[in-house]
Order: sequence, then C-alpha cells, then structure tokens
Amino acid sequence: MSRTAAEIATQPASWRRAAEAAGSFGEGLPRPGERVAVTGCGTSWFMAIAYAALREAAGQGETDAFASSEFPSSRAYDRVVAITRSGTTTEVLDLLARLRGKVPALALTADPKTPVMDAADAVAVLDWADEESVVQTRFATTALAFLRAALGDVRGVAGVKTVAEAAADAEAAVADPLPEAVRGAEQWTFLGRGWGYGLALEAALKMREAAGAWTEAYPAMEYRHGPIAITGPGRVAWVFGAVPEGLAGEVERVGGTLHAHPGADPMADLVRAQRLAVAVAEAKGYDPDRPRNLTRSVILAP
Repeated sequence: MSRTAAEIATQPASWRRAAEAAGSFGEGLPRPGERVAVTGCGTSWFMAIAYAALREAAGQGETDAFASSEFPSSRAYDRVVAITRSGTTTEVLDLLARLRGKVPALALTADPKTPVMDAADAVAVLDWADEESVVQTRFATTALAFLRAALGDVRGVAGVKTVAEAAADAEAAVADPLPEAVRGAEQWTFLGRGWGYGLALEAALKMREAAGAWTEAYPAMEYRHGPIAITGPGRVAWVFGAVPEGLAGEVERVGGTLHAHPGADPMADLVRAQRLAVAVAEAKGYDPDRPRNLTRSVILAP
C-alpha cells in the first residue's frame, strides 16, 4: 500500500478528533454574523470554497473564498481564515503579513514549527493530520471537518450531516470497492452544488496530481451548459451530494456513466475520489507518493 493510500484510510478517525478539537478551541474562530474570507492555495483553496459555501448556507454570515494570490486586500472583512498544511506557503504568508494589524486572522496548519505560527493572530494546529505525502488528502479534509464542526449543528442545510455522521460514511468509503466502470474510465467530470462544488474541484485536482488524468469540475447545474459535450462512452460524471433532477437521464443519453452516492456525506464521497486517484495512478504505473512536477510546499524565490 502506498503512503498516500494509508493516509486516506485514516481520515474517519482524524475527522472525529477534529470535531473534538473544534469544540474546545478558544478565540479565533469565525463568529456568527461576521463577514469572513477564507483563503489558501491549491487543495486548501478548494477546502476554503467548500467551507465558505457551507457557512453562508448555514446563515452564519457572508463568507467568501479566494486563492491567496488573488485575495482582494481592499475589501473589508471581520476575520480571515487561512488554510496551509505546511505553514510555509509563500502566498499565504505574504497575505497574512499584509493583513497583520488590520484584520484578525486564524490559520489552520499541520506543522507548529513553521512561520505561520507568528504570522496569524490565532492558529489551530492539526498536527495529527499531517502527511508524508506530497498530494494532500487527510489534512485538507480534517481542516474542513474542524471548520464545519465549529459551525455547530447545521443539519438543516441540505445534504449536511454532523462530522461524526460524515466519519461513519467515510469508513464505508474507505472499504467499498470502486466500480470497474469508474476505475477504467478515460475521463472524469466532477460535479457538485453548494459546498459540494469545492469538493468537486478538489476531486479533479487529486486525479490530475496523482494520476495525470483528464478531469474537470463544474457546478452541477452548469454541466448541461456546455461541459456535457465531453461526456460519452467510457467517461464518468461524478456527482457529490444529491443528483439534480434530469441529470442522470442526460448522462445516459450521451452514453456516459453517472456515479453518485446521494445518501453519503459529500466529504466522505471525496474519500472515494481520493482512492480512485491512487488506483488510476497505480494502473498507469505511477507512484502516487511521488507525483510528477510537485513538491509538498510551494515556496517562491524572492
């Protein structure tokens, strides 16, 4: 088993620990009613997108998500949340330096011995979720589990469960076999609505990073406005959360394969996509622990 696959399998336990940590965390978390911006790079940005949509849907306040390199510093926010596994990512540290003394910032990181500890006003260290892998899986979903647990009980939001329920779904996602039609496809399009869109973006990134695969991601309702043109025999449309009415029939009409687990927590379904990325990489003879052209942290030269 690759190191990446082993880390993927530990996510249910890691999420449960994140929920406990969120319950005892002190000052620094977004408060209901605050205008919040969430930021990160790569996978962390996609987790930011998912959390921002979930927080706003839960009625806890206007919440935006930005790649750290594209953060609009002229906008006014009550709080900024930065996600950085390594704690060394250049764009995140540069942004926090610009915000210092202007906007309270909370950072989520896996490494307490990095510059982000001094760059943010408050830091949640999720060191039990750190990874040896270059490709992020466990830390990213654990950070999202921490943030969604801090929202409290948001089961009134469509498709949202408690973190404990999500962890139970993730245990099934770790154990269930992946359908051959999905494993053997030549192309995958990931779709989601609301907070599921951020997860769809992340699923596509995992496939590109680990397996060099042709993948795309879209809001589920936008799929029929053009992207469906790439679907056909041997190609998969994977939906996170509930499948929009009529979508299954559209995928069937063009000969594609629809894949969905509408009863499962969307974050747990991301575990399945992570496993798929490892399986496709290994089928191609790639090492998922050593993805091409990637490093664990992006540190830009001055």
